[in-house]
Amino acid sequence: MGGLIQPTPVTEDRDSSRRIIATAVAVVIVIALVAAFLLRGKPKDASGPPPYATNLQFSDFKMSAAENFVGATVSYVDGTVTNAGDKTVTHVTVEVQFKDDMGQLAQREDIPLQVLKTSGPYPEAVDFRVLPLAPGQSQTFRLTFESISAQWNHQYPDIKVTDVAVK
Repeated sequence: MGGLIQPTPVTEDRDSSRRIIATAVAVVIVIALVAAFLLRGKPKDASGPPPYATNLQFSDFKMSAAENFVGATVSYVDGTVTNAGDKTVTHVTVEVQFKDDMGQLAQREDIPLQVLKTSGPYPEAVDFRVLPLAPGQSQTFRLTFESISAQWNHQYPDIKVTDVAVK
């Protein structure tokens, strides 16, 4: 009868529990490392602006602001872009840098350059895929900003072409 009352050894359960916990932690770490590797962004190409960017000339800058239907201020940078090259431009991405009073970067945005289509009742900003820019042609463009940093010095931003698609 004494054998039925004896406690069973618990050390085996502890060893197997520790082994399961260690294995689970290792699996979670491996999954996190694989996810971090797969989800990392492509490194930025430090080769400079695209070669065709030198053929795009910007002029006649104008800035304006308007209130949208929810009461927020939307800011616009309008101007003229001229294609001085020999190919038709079908897409342009620009980097826009707003500076503060000390000339330091207050805000930077990469946005697609859009041209103004004026065939309807009001000007509409569309991508170059809708209204391509032929060689020697000029079009009015518009950059739209939902918000601009409060540190902005209210001067024209710096605009650099970062991507150009041509055909």
